[in-house]
Formats: sequence, structure tokens, C-alpha cells
Amino acid sequence: MDHKKTDRRSFLRAAASSAAGFTLLPEVLASGARSLELGEGAGKNLVLVQLSGGNDGLATVVPYGDDALGRVRRSTARKRSELLALDDYRGFNPGLKALHARFNEGQVAVVEGCGYPDAIRSHFKSYEVWHTGHRSGRVSGDGWVGRLAASRWADAPLPDRVVHFGRKAPYSLFSRTQPPVALASPTGYRWFGDEEAYARGGAAICEHEMERDPRHLGRDRSLDRLRATLDDARASSGRIRGAAAVYRTEVEYPKSRLSAELRDVAALLNAQSGTRVFSVTDRGYDTHSGQRTAHDRLMRNLDEALGAFLLDLERSEAGRDTVVLVFSEFGRRVAENGSSGHDHGKAGPMFVLGHAVKGGLYGAHPSLTDLDAGDLAFTTDFRSVYASLISGLFGADPDLILGAEYPRLPLI
Repeated sequence: MDHKKTDRRSFLRAAASSAAGFTLLPEVLASGARSLELGEGAGKNLVLVQLSGGNDGLATVVPYGDDALGRVRRSTARKRSELLALDDYRGFNPGLKALHARFNEGQVAVVEGCGYPDAIRSHFKSYEVWHTGHRSGRVSGDGWVGRLAASRWADAPLPDRVVHFGRKAPYSLFSRTQPPVALASPTGYRWFGDEEAYARGGAAICEHEMERDPRHLGRDRSLDRLRATLDDARASSGRIRGAAAVYRTEVEYPKSRLSAELRDVAALLNAQSGTRVFSVTDRGYDTHSGQRTAHDRLMRNLDEALGAFLLDLERSEAGRDTVVLVFSEFGRRVAENGSSGHDHGKAGPMFVLGHAVKGGLYGAHPSLTDLDAGDLAFTTDFRSVYASLISGLFGADPDLILGAEYPRLPLI
């Protein structure tokens, strides 16, 4: 197979949709592509870690001080003695030892009850809401990070400005004017023995099914621009693989996909590549059955990967100026199902990590008795977290990017 031709066809299918007919919200259209004024913290970086599948917040930040927990969760509830206490009401899952230590050092912000009005339990629909910042999902236009990139760096475009490690860039990064670079982790190739794939490399631009839809091909009027973008993507892929290859660190990362991807993020930060937003995905959180064993394993793996990464970030100024946002598309239902698991729910916690973070507990833990159709009712709109990071990290106006005003939290 001619991989270069295959990569090119995949790219053209993906990038053609960049010229497709998306409808932007009026607030975003009104803002145009103007650059936003720089503010304090405008030199910081953001790493997005999505826990894909719907992380169970009640098994992550456990309200052991609420007597209702044991009544509704018989096989998945935790005893107080097993947990890593955050205060006299809640504690971390016992697998989150490194994050607990960072919390005690003031470098972890736990934002509780994150969600949005009239929440959707569908993975795909809720994914769109979280990735665009709009209830209408993809029809609102670019992803929220794509909107940030188009607004904040309109006058200084850079192919490597936004990078995702993985085969498909999440929709949050989608931009018609500043598409992200997406490629599989070079470190992951080396660790897991896929040398042929590592040699091939291969960059892709927003390879979502929607972007790859061949029905959009007839709308493409900018093949020259698409070819230029493809060339940029290939060049970026080479630079990123090179940075990963030469990176040396005293920090020992666990042998996991997530760890490999986070190590490559550290490599790019160390190389001062100009990347400002990084994205990775940790999968497996759709715990409908046998949740306790599966979720405990996920928590340990997540903690080990993030623990090593945060330690590595301390080694450089760029690392200390980097903030990590951990989120999931929804939580799980309060009550157990018949398979010792939990079905799709609504609200759940978000985590903001890093040297520059003002750690602590934010928001209110949702009630276990005053429920929203059997789910935790959200107490914090997740877009308040986005707004806080857009302003605090990039000095941009979140109202323009998110299309509405949301309360900001003093996270940075």
C-alpha cells in the first residue's frame, strides 16, 4: 500500500470539511477573527486530558461523609478508612495517591458537580456539548479550542499551535482556519514495539467521521490551501517525532499509552515548539458492569501517568507554566444497576492541575438525595472552568469564544 497516497486522501477528505457550511453562533460571528488583547497569564500552556466513556465522579471524589452513599451504592461504595481524605466530607479514590499529595501541596483544584442544563446521557451528543461549549453541539461551528486558536492567534498562525496525540483529534480542537496536528505518540510506538508504524509516522488533521464525510468534497474551493496545510502537517509530524526522539528526562514514566502521550507533551514543551494547547484521551471509563475493579484500575493508571507528568513539568519553566485539565463527557448514575456498575449519568468533577493552579475545592458537591431524574444535579457549569482557563492562561475574552458569559473561578 502507498501510505503517502493514503495519508493524502485521508487528509483531503478531512480538511475539505473545513470549508464546509458550518453555521456559527451570532456572538461568534460578531466577534469576527479579531485578535484579543493579551492579559496576565497569556504565556501559559494547556493540556487537555479527556476520560472518555463517562468517568464515575462518585467513585473518584467520594462523599464519605454523606450517609446516603452507602444506601444507594452497596457494592461500589467505599469505607472512609480506604479513602484519601480531602476534608471531613470527601476523599479521593485510593488509587489517586500522587494527585492527593499534589492536592495537599495546593496544586490540584477539584471542581465539583460540573455539567450543564438539560444534560444529555448520549456519549456522542454530550461529547459535542463539552467539545463545543454549546448545547447545539457541532452545528454551532468550531470546537471551543478551535475558536480560541482562531481568535487568539489569528495574526500569528503556527501549524504546531494545537497538537493532539492520538489517531483522531477531538472535536474541541476543530478549526476551519487553524486546524490541529494529530498523530500517534512517537514514544508509544517505541514502547509498544510498532517500529514500522513509528517509521511511517503520519500526521492527520481532525480525522473525525464528520470531517471525513466525502459529501463535503464538492464544496472544496481551496485545494491549494489544503495542500499547504497538508505540507505543514507533515512537517509538524517530523518535528514532533524528532523532539520526542531526543528528549531525555530523569522521570520514569509507566509503560502505558497515556504515559507515552504525556511524555511526548513534556518533550514538546522542552523543545519550545510553540505549541500552546495539547490534547490526549484516556479511554475505558464506560463502566456499566463490574465497575469497582475496572474503575480502581483506571484510577491507578491515571494517577501514575499524571504523577510522572507533573513531576516532569517541574523541571522546566515551560512545564511550570503548564496547566492540566482533566474532564469527562458525563458522570455515572447514582444508583447501581444489576451488574454492579453504573449507567450514563450527568454531573461529575473536573480537575485542574499544575504549579500555576490555585488548588482546593471549588463548587458544591451535588446532593445524593435531591437528584435530577436519578442523576446528580450539576452545581457548576463546566463552561465556567473553560472561561477561567481561557482568561487565566491565554489572556483572551471567554465571552467571545464561548458565545456567552459564565462565572469565572480563581483557578489560576
